[in-house]
Amino acid sequence: MAVAGDPPNGTPEGIGGGDDEFRSEEYRSVVFDEDFVRAARLQEYSAQERMGEHARAVRSRSLWSTGGSRSRTSTPGRGARQGMLLVLLIATAFATAVYLGLRNPYVPPPGSPAAPLTSTVVPLAAASAVAGGRPADLYAQSPAADYRVGAAGITLPAVRRTHHFTDTQVVTALSIAKDYLVQSSLDPDILAGTASRPVRVLLDPDQLAQFDRSMTTPSGDGRHAATGWLVRFDPGTAVVADSRVRVSGTLTFEEVTPEVLEVTTDHTFVYAVRPATGAPAAVDGASLFTVRRELRLRFDRQDLGARRTELVSAHVMAGPQACSDDPAEGFRPLLAGAGPTTVGPAASDPYASGHPRRATGLCGVLAQPAGPAATPVSPAP
Repeated sequence: MAVAGDPPNGTPEGIGGGDDEFRSEEYRSVVFDEDFVRAARLQEYSAQERMGEHARAVRSRSLWSTGGSRSRTSTPGRGARQGMLLVLLIATAFATAVYLGLRNPYVPPPGSPAAPLTSTVVPLAAASAVAGGRPADLYAQSPAADYRVGAAGITLPAVRRTHHFTDTQVVTALSIAKDYLVQSSLDPDILAGTASRPVRVLLDPDQLAQFDRSMTTPSGDGRHAATGWLVRFDPGTAVVADSRVRVSGTLTFEEVTPEVLEVTTDHTFVYAVRPATGAPAAVDGASLFTVRRELRLRFDRQDLGARRTELVSAHVMAGPQACSDDPAEGFRPLLAGAGPTTVGPAASDPYASGHPRRATGLCGVLAQPAGPAATPVSPAP
C-alpha cells in the first residue's frame, strides 16, 4: 500500500534507499543523545509560554540553569540563586568594610596634654662700668671671642637610638630643639619685639594660650614672662647693633618615658647692642649683653611628626641690667658707659592680693670679664 508522499509507481530505480538511506548516510556519525540535547543553547518554549504576548519561539538557556524535569519558566534555577547570593554577600562585605573604614579611621592613642611652662628670669647687675666700643672689638676682647656666629654655635651631639625611639626620631627631636633656639634667640624680628609667630608655630597646641598671654600681657609670675619663651629687648631701650650674635652651648637628650623624649639645652648668647635712640652709626656706641638660657623641651610621637615641641621649663640669666627692672616683658640692657647700680630688686608686698612675682628678690651680679676698659659715651644730641 502506498503511503502519502510516495511516488505513484514506487521509488524509481537508481535512487538508493530514498530519504531514509540519505539520512542514515548523512547523519551516521552524529549521535543525538540526551546530554547533547540538554547542552543545546536554544530551548523551545512550551505551548502555554508561546501564548504570551511577543513571545519568541525559542530562548537561550542560561548558564546558571541546571536542566532537569523542573517547570520551564523564567524563574532562576538553584545554581543561579546560589550565584546571586554569593555576589550579594561579597558586595555586602565590601560595602561594610568601606563604611567602617570611613566611619572609624585609625586614630593613634592621644598623648597626655602638655604641661604649662615654668620660667625663671634673673637679671644680672653690672659690677663695673659697662664697656663700649665697636662690636668686633668688644667680641674679640670678651670670653665670646671663640664663640661661633649664629646657628653655627648650636651643634648637635652624637646621636644614638634609645630603648623606644629610633636614631631618626632622636635626630628629629634635636633638630626641632635647634630650630626653637634659632627662632627664639637669633631671629631679628623676635629680638626687636616685632614678631612672635616664628616661635609660636613650633609650640605644642596645648601651650599656645599660655604663650599668647605671655606676649600680650607678660608677667613675672613664673608662667607668663615673655623672656621665658624668647629673647626680646625693650624697643625703647636698646636695639641689636650687630646681627652676628655669638653662641656657644650644648644639647643633650634622654628618654624619660617610653613615649617621651626630652632635650635639654644650655647656651650662652652674646649680643652687641646700642641705644634705641641717638645716632645709629656711633663708632663706640655698642656694648655687650649676655643671655644664658637653659631650656627643657619634651617631644612625644605626635610632636615629632608635627615638628613641634613642649617647652617644659626655662631658666634665664641676662645682663647687665638693673635689678630694679622687671625683665618679664623685655630686657633693658645697661648700655655703654653706664655705671654699676646699687639699687636692689623692686620692693614686694606680701600682703598684696593677686599673683606675686615669683622672681622677686632674684638678682645676680654679672662677672667682670677680661675686656676693654669702659669707654665714655657722649649723650645723643
